[in-house]
Amino acid sequence: MLVTVFKPKINIFCLILSSICLLTIIETAKADQSTPPIFGDITIGNKFSPDPLTVRGMSGGSIPGERIAGRADTPTGPCTGYFDEKPGHTLNLTSKFDYLKLQVQSPQDTALIVRGPGGSWCNDDFEGKNPGIVGEWLQGTYQIWVGSYKKDNYLPYTITITEKK
Repeated sequence: MLVTVFKPKINIFCLILSSICLLTIIETAKADQSTPPIFGDITIGNKFSPDPLTVRGMSGGSIPGERIAGRADTPTGPCTGYFDEKPGHTLNLTSKFDYLKLQVQSPQDTALIVRGPGGSWCNDDFEGKNPGIVGEWLQGTYQIWVGSYKKDNYLPYTITITEKK
């Protein structure tokens, strides 16, 4: 009886395909290390690094800003725009900051609400159509909402936080 041993070339193909997949996963992981997280929570203290710190998200919702903030205006600006019910980010400050700047960058008009120790602060147009809040921040936990000027309009954004003037 003659027995033929068949060694399929599929093993080489599988090895090449596996190598390509592994390299793709490694390169994707490297790229993700430089991209700010989406809807990330932040904990910082004085002289944090990196400075500036960035996080990303999607703005928008159907709830009016004055309902989230509990009022129509704050010393930092009007509570305009539309937001999700839950905040997109939590900012935990482990120390008091004499100066901290939080600014949103987005391709279209967005609005900002921050609620934490001492109350709620809103802003619509800090720099162009981008909102931001700057000043003294007390130690504690802050909730951050980024909304859109138009109801149910969802937009990508980046929040930049710095203690540099």
